[in-house]
Amino acid sequence: MDSSSITGNVHLTDAQRIDWLRLIRSDRVGPHTFRSLINHFGSARSALERLPDLARRGGADRPGRIYSEDDARAELAASRQIGVSLLAPGEAGYPPRLATLDDAPPLLGVRGAKDVLMRPMIAVVGSRNASGAGLKFAGTLARDLSDAGFVIASGLARGIDQAAHRASVAGGTLAVLAGGHDKIYPPEHEDLLMAIIASGGAISEMPLGHVPRARDFPRRNRLISGASLGVVVVEAAHRSGSLITARIAAEQGREVFAVPGSPLDPRAAGTNDLIKQGATLITEAADVIQAVEPIMGRPIELREPDDEAPPDFEPNASDRARITDLLGPTPLLLDDLIRMAGTSPAIVRTVLLELELAGRLERHGGGLVSLI
Repeated sequence: MDSSSITGNVHLTDAQRIDWLRLIRSDRVGPHTFRSLINHFGSARSALERLPDLARRGGADRPGRIYSEDDARAELAASRQIGVSLLAPGEAGYPPRLATLDDAPPLLGVRGAKDVLMRPMIAVVGSRNASGAGLKFAGTLARDLSDAGFVIASGLARGIDQAAHRASVAGGTLAVLAGGHDKIYPPEHEDLLMAIIASGGAISEMPLGHVPRARDFPRRNRLISGASLGVVVVEAAHRSGSLITARIAAEQGREVFAVPGSPLDPRAAGTNDLIKQGATLITEAADVIQAVEPIMGRPIELREPDDEAPPDFEPNASDRARITDLLGPTPLLLDDLIRMAGTSPAIVRTVLLELELAGRLERHGGGLVSLI
């Protein structure tokens, strides 16, 4: 495995950065697939060469589009022109906690003060249609946490997000974008973003020109929680996007905090439910600080990639048939699939890669996979 594998300490060469960008921008290659490909083939360049064959063996009628070297060079140049660096996990400016996730973006667009983004973060999120009391509390909480040395992470949305960002601009805040760095949503927050970047930063995994869609926001939310030690939900109605962030945070092993509200206010229904489900009730910044101090006391270790060498032989037809037959529309745990398939984990992972690159596999949270 060469130096372009995903490790805790990475510094990509220019050629490797081009290869990584080409791979992650190619069809049907998401963060999980990217990591599997790098770990399996040892480098992005080798993986790029094998993509068409993998997709064909997975049952694709035709291989997906592979991002060209010219397009990758153009994207890097355009990003640099507006002050965006495309960073790999482990490079300075890539939030350290985010780098520990299995689905961390292989290349993250980072803009702003990179040193600030290496500091401990607390996410503050909540309703777009927030109450006056909710906005006031979010601002007070964010300011107090910022004064205590934490960077405040949020999603640049209207309501609670905006209040948290504005209150913590001076101490450093992180805006996590759902679209490309040149497609700010909501548009009226462009001035706020400029203020954030001056002393903090903004991140996005999306390419320039990408206009955020509804499905992009849950994907964005995993970055908000993933970069943070914990997530504070200030106000959230039932089925709020902030509750998605809280759920993802719990799955990622992050602390989940909720601010209680009146049972008569529907904007507090979600936060009150979170407390019933075990989230930590907080009423001031000291509650958050006390809960994360034990985590702060331990060094945050970045995970190493699976150090598993490629198998001595490729999966044969019977391997593929057996593994594919075990899969269906109901999600199945990867460990159970390996056990039931009766073959090596490397063979199973290779077949899953083939199916995914053929557009036939869906990965779910918690190591679950299913056929599409």
